[in-house]
Amino acid sequence: MSNFLPKRLIARLDVKGENLIKAVHLEGLRVVGNPQEYAIKYYEDGADEIIYLDIVASLYVRSNLVDIVRKTANNIFIPLTVGGGVRSVDDVSSLLKAGADKIAINTAAVKNPSLISEVSNKYGSQCMVLSIEAKKKQEGAGWEVYTDCGRESSGMDVVDWVNQAIRLGAGELLVTSIDQEGTKKGFDNDLIQAISSIAQVPIIASGGFGKDSHLLEVAEAGADAIAFADALHFEKYSLADLRNLALKSGIETREYA
Repeated sequence: MSNFLPKRLIARLDVKGENLIKAVHLEGLRVVGNPQEYAIKYYEDGADEIIYLDIVASLYVRSNLVDIVRKTANNIFIPLTVGGGVRSVDDVSSLLKAGADKIAINTAAVKNPSLISEVSNKYGSQCMVLSIEAKKKQEGAGWEVYTDCGRESSGMDVVDWVNQAIRLGAGELLVTSIDQEGTKKGFDNDLIQAISSIAQVPIIASGGFGKDSHLLEVAEAGADAIAFADALHFEKYSLADLRNLALKSGIETREYA
């Protein structure tokens, strides 16, 4: 996707049950607080978008997100992307009716790729966000697609899966590096660059932000948006800090009054 468009600064909120949680490598979940309260705070602080992910929903064949989304959507007026445990067009419909703007799907899309087309055809490609949990291959170059909160290997190459998913109608990609997630050691910029070189849809980079230089590096790798979690949750950075950092780094962001 074009690197000339303004970069979006997104607050990512992983939830389990009714709690906002944070993990490292998608494991070792730590309770942070009430997700609605954090979402409202990030909206008021200038987030361009909010992402809600029930990261364990696919493991337990359930999702508690409809109630959380309904409560949140009444108080924020920026795009809200929601994912976790979405297995059908009916699930998508329920979340959209609750107030979601876009739906992120990982596990169910891998198991049933036609779901991507079903969602895209009914609600538009802009609604269909492919969520990708990527991990470096143990042997050879490249990355493998994982599902079920990073627990299950799919055997699929990430770049091949991106090509297939875009053909089927995915309109945006949420790319989480399992290797980097929660480490604060930086994004997997090679992963983002590999995807951006073949994807003509927006890419949200997630997993690894920890210091100033990471923002510029992932933007230069081709990310159209950057998702932040524990840097915000634990107040190492505010959204104003991130916007100012982007400005100082020569990264254009959306205007915020």
